[in-house]
Amino acid sequence: MRAALGDVPAMARILWQFEREADWLPRVRSPLTELRVLAWAVLRGTVRAVRAPDARGRLRAQAFIIRRGERILALYTSGAARRAGYGRMLVQEAQRHSARLQLFAAQDNAGARRFYAAMGFAEAARSDGRYNDEGLPDIHFVWTRAPSGIARAQIGQSARAGQGADTPPRADMGHGSGS
Repeated sequence: MRAALGDVPAMARILWQFEREADWLPRVRSPLTELRVLAWAVLRGTVRAVRAPDARGRLRAQAFIIRRGERILALYTSGAARRAGYGRMLVQEAQRHSARLQLFAAQDNAGARRFYAAMGFAEAARSDGRYNDEGLPDIHFVWTRAPSGIARAQIGQSARAGQGADTPPRADMGHGSGS
């Protein structure tokens, strides 16, 4: 499940497909820059991928998650594999290995908002977009494991617009979920 450099082309196709479908998402990086970021993340060991046969029966990455510590930086699923449970599987794996997770999603990304709420994440804060590359208003989501080991959402201390004390600086691939 750990991504390899050979997964980068399929991961890039998944990302670019989402970017084409998300007409609300401005393009702020070149495809070459995105390839470099994906390769860098794979080399650092922060990417997990789900591989499954594509339409031609070739084993390819169908979904991927990029994590650094408790931060989910990106989660994308190929269009053909959406609703197959791959995004859920990647988030559940992250939840098993972390007591707390956090991420940002664009306020306009209703699918991501529903997905993360269903996964037990709660809104901690909102910003006007000044802290992300795209300049889009976003939502900081947080998930914590309950002391008993049962997952529960944690509401952050600050819900004011802008970057709250509980909202770390962003450094991610964007506002996609594509899950």
